[in-house]
Formats: sequence, structure tokens, C-alpha cells
Amino acid sequence: MSHQTPPDSSCLDLWREKNDQLVRQVKVAQDSGLSLRRQQLAQDALEGLRELLCSLQGLPAAVAVLPLELTVTCNFIILKTSVAQGFTEDQTQDIQRGLERVLETQEQLGPRLERGLMELWDSVLHASSLLLDLLPALHRLAGLQAALWLSTDHLRDLALLLQTLNGSQSGSSEDLLLHLKTWSPPAEESDAPLTLQDARGLRDVLLTAFTYRQGLQELIIGNLPKALSSLHEAASGLCPRPVLVQVYTALGTCLRKMGNPQRALVYLVEALKGGSALGPPLLEASRLYQQLGDTAAELESLELLVEALSVTHSSEAPQLLIEVELLLPRLDPALPLHCGTQSQAKHLLASRCLQTGRAEDAAEHYLDLLALLLDGSEPRFAPPPSPPGPCMPEVFLEAAAALIQAGRAQDALTVCEELLSRTSFLLPKMSQLWKGARKGTKGLPHCPLWVSATHLLQGQAWVQLGAQKEAVSEFSWCLELLFRSTPEDKEQGAASNCEQGCKSEVALQQLQAAALISRGLEWVACGQDTKALQDFLLSVQMCPGNRDASIHLLQTLRRLDRRDEATALWWRLEAQTKLPQKDTTWSLPLYLETCLSWIRPSDHETLLEEFRTSVLEPRGL
Repeated sequence: MSHQTPPDSSCLDLWREKNDQLVRQVKVAQDSGLSLRRQQLAQDALEGLRELLCSLQGLPAAVAVLPLELTVTCNFIILKTSVAQGFTEDQTQDIQRGLERVLETQEQLGPRLERGLMELWDSVLHASSLLLDLLPALHRLAGLQAALWLSTDHLRDLALLLQTLNGSQSGSSEDLLLHLKTWSPPAEESDAPLTLQDARGLRDVLLTAFTYRQGLQELIIGNLPKALSSLHEAASGLCPRPVLVQVYTALGTCLRKMGNPQRALVYLVEALKGGSALGPPLLEASRLYQQLGDTAAELESLELLVEALSVTHSSEAPQLLIEVELLLPRLDPALPLHCGTQSQAKHLLASRCLQTGRAEDAAEHYLDLLALLLDGSEPRFAPPPSPPGPCMPEVFLEAAAALIQAGRAQDALTVCEELLSRTSFLLPKMSQLWKGARKGTKGLPHCPLWVSATHLLQGQAWVQLGAQKEAVSEFSWCLELLFRSTPEDKEQGAASNCEQGCKSEVALQQLQAAALISRGLEWVACGQDTKALQDFLLSVQMCPGNRDASIHLLQTLRRLDRRDEATALWWRLEAQTKLPQKDTTWSLPLYLETCLSWIRPSDHETLLEEFRTSVLEPRGL
């Protein structure tokens, strides 16, 4: 045992009184309604605790002082973490220094470099069996260590620490929830120094944070029954209202994916009662209504989401304690609870209006979105703020498509001209950009699509305005860019086989087909079937799987009375319908899907049936 002489009782009383005074100051700060006063009181208390801890640790470690010293250490770590809104490496060092001070009193402190943190805990908890007065403070420090390890995903270390605290010799990180529930910190003595947060309070925070984190992880990987169980556990624990909103939203997501929309809706309604953080439950509600086919409710949810994200809510000041929120992972865009920005929500609303046939609403939402993005704060080509978000040029193209769909061709031309003015500087580099598009490289790999698609949409706008000459010119310019810039070699390396490269290749083929069909239809409109035939033939060659191109070709062959070729093509179409359909996991850009819908033959089934009759009749005679 150490033979150091402990400080006299008067010093100990002064130090204790100083600790208690600082804890009371923190509680006054917490209750203060003025943020500046609250912040100043908290900073003053933090500095006071730092100075007090330096005074205590400046003396040789003594068993009589250790309960107070560890209490001050815990109060300092709690306040420091709360003010910083997260753990840092400094807190690890503060915990390590506290453990070393315990071992100094037992003359067990070996060379620092040879001991890891878990080894220190093993030694300290073994020594504490001889120092019963230290147990409450050590369990409090262990709670802070557990919170730090949970927040940094050191679950194995956390499980080992809890096993040691519980006196268990077996178990693993999979039993972490059981270890947390089994952990029973000793009660604080009534005359003990004041603390900001006791070990039992920390344990309750850890239980909620761990079960919520576990539920989110299971939800992401698709293990829905386990996710549901963990999220229910989190909701039943010490769950502050902001966290409860998140938990209810996650439960709604989980139940929707499990095919229980009505139960999901109950939790989402509860989440929406939770205050200001309405974004995630509103986004999830829109997904739920989309799954149910209730388009009106889906769009209403998205409108409310846009409104919610446009308002800056003053969140409640966090407690000056270790709270559940501090132990949760940052919301990643890939997580189901990420609701994105106002512009992303506005884009989702606009695109869903366009997809569900509400063209007038879509056009207005897209124009609002462009105004939002072009207020001067956005760069010329802003990358998507998160994976689901659109690139700026794609917003322009979708806006133009929506305006054409809504019968506002002149406005669509204005939007297209604006986009071309922003992409004109890239035209000399088109050949290199095409290679990048085929390889799926970073940078501006889709620029060739954007520029060519802009001319395609301009052509469609001129079609709507009845300007046939201008429409044909735009379609031809689109095709010239496509054929002039497309490299002859197909880049058959591994890079061209990646998913991004395949997506670009499919989109390019469909864009070529759309331009050829669009120009061919203009030739048909002015009675030039021979020119139309050339474009339709090319479109079938460029995109063999495009059924619309084949039907337009069939109609043209029939008008030109090229019966044998028409019959051969009809038989090929008949054979294709009997083949299993390819399940492609890729979707075309929305602006291209919309454009393709305009050139789809409306009476193709009637045409094919007429052909069936005319082809089979001679055989029956």
C-alpha cells in the first residue's frame, strides 16, 4: 500500500465543497433560459472542474481522496462531453489517468506503454475489491468508458468491461444487451460528493442508445424481426422525445417493409406529434402512402416535408449530461431516417408529380426548385448533396420535360437555353467526356447525355409549337452530337463492365433511339415516309430492344406497301413477346423516360392485331 500522507480533512472538505458548488452551477446553467448565460455558466463550471482536478492530481494519489477525485473526474468528463456534443480522444486520456491514479495507491502501476485500457480496467476492478468505498465512483467512470466505447463502436471492449463489472467469466459482444441489463451499479451514499450523472443513469442511457443503434443496423441489413425487437426495446427505455421521434420513425419503416402498413402508420402519427423534427416521419409517410397507392396522401406528405425543411426550428438546448443523442451514429444519407435538404425534398415532390401524371404541379415545383438552386449560393454544377439527389443539369432537363408535358413549350425552351449556356464550354471536350461516360468515371461523366438530351427536349418543344423545321433541326443536332462524339471502340476493359458504365451505355442507346424516332415522326407528319423509314431502321439497329422503334418501323413499312419486310418484322415482334423479359435493375433518367412516353405508339396493340389478321388470313384460305 502507498505510504503517502493523505491531505488533512480541511483540504478534503474544501475540495468537496468546490465540487458541489460547481455541480450546482451546472444545474443553474441547465435551467437558464438565456443561451448566452447558459453557455457562460457551463464554460465557467468546466474551467473550475479542470482546475480542481489539476489540484487533486497534482498531489500523490491517496485512498482517502480517490472517491472525490474520481467524482470530479467524472463530472469533468460529463460536462466536457456535453459542451462539445461528443467524445474526443481527451476523454480517453482523462479516464486512463483516473485508472492510473487508483493503481498508484496500490503500487500496481507498471510501465504505461505496456498496458492497454482494458488491462487497466481489469487491474483497477480487481484492486477495487479491496477498496469498497471506491466502487460507486468506479462504476460511474466505467459508465463513461462504456458510453465512449459505444459511441466509437468498440463493442467487444464494451462487452468485456461489462463482463468484468458483472463478475461474469463468459459472454461476447452478442450478449451486450444482457450484460447491460445485468449491470447493477452500487447505490450512491447520501453523503457522497455531488455528481452530474450517476452510474445508474448512465446505464439507462446506454441501454436506450445500444438498442436503438442495434435496431437501426438490423433495419439497414434487412433483418426486420430483430430490428423490430430492438426498436421496441429502445422505445420502452429512457428515451428523450427527439430520440423517441426517431425510434417511432424507424419502427414505421420496419413495419412498412414487413408488410404492416397500418401499424406503421400508427407509429408515424406518434412520431409526427413529437415536435419540430418532422422531416424523417413525413418522408417515411410518403413512402408508406406510395406503397399503398395513395398518391394524393403521398404528395401531401412531400409538400409538408418541403414546408418542414424550409423552416428553421430552434431545437431545445441539450442537457448538460451524457444523453442518448451523443451515443448515436451520425445520420448518413444511406440511412432510412435521412430526410435530406429542402431542395432534395422539393425535387422528390416535383419528380413524383411528373411520374404520377400531375404535369402542371410538376412544372411549378420544378420552377420553384430551379429558383431555389439558382439563388447564387449554388455552384454551376453542384454534385448531388447525397446519393438520391439530382445533379443540377438533370434538374434542368426534368424541368423542361415537365413543362412540355404541361403544355408550356416556350418555357421549356427557355430552361433548355439556360442549360445549354451552362454546358457550352464543355462542347470541345465532348469526345473525352463520352469515354468517361462509357467508363462510368467521376467528374462530369453524364455531360454528353445532358447536352444531347437538351437538344432532344428542344425538338419536342418545337413539335408542340408546330415548328416542324426547328424540331427536325434540333433532333438532327442531337444525333450529330451523339454520332460525332461516340468513340468507335467500345472500351471492352473491365471498367466498361462496371454498373455505372452499363447504365450510361443503356441511356445512350435509348437517347439515340428517342432522337431517331422523334425525327422519324416529323418526317411522317410531312409525308416523307422514305426519310422516316431510314430513321426508324437506324433506331432499331441502335437499340434492338426498343419495341416502340420496331412498331414505328412496322407502320412505315406498311404505309410504303413493303409487305414482305413488314411481315418479317411482325414475326420477330411476335417471337420477342414469347421470350422471358429481361429483369434490368437500372432505370433510365426521368427526363428520358418522360420523352420516350411521348413517342410511344398509342394504338400499337390494334396495329399488331390487324397485322395478325392480314398475315394469317391467306394461310387459312
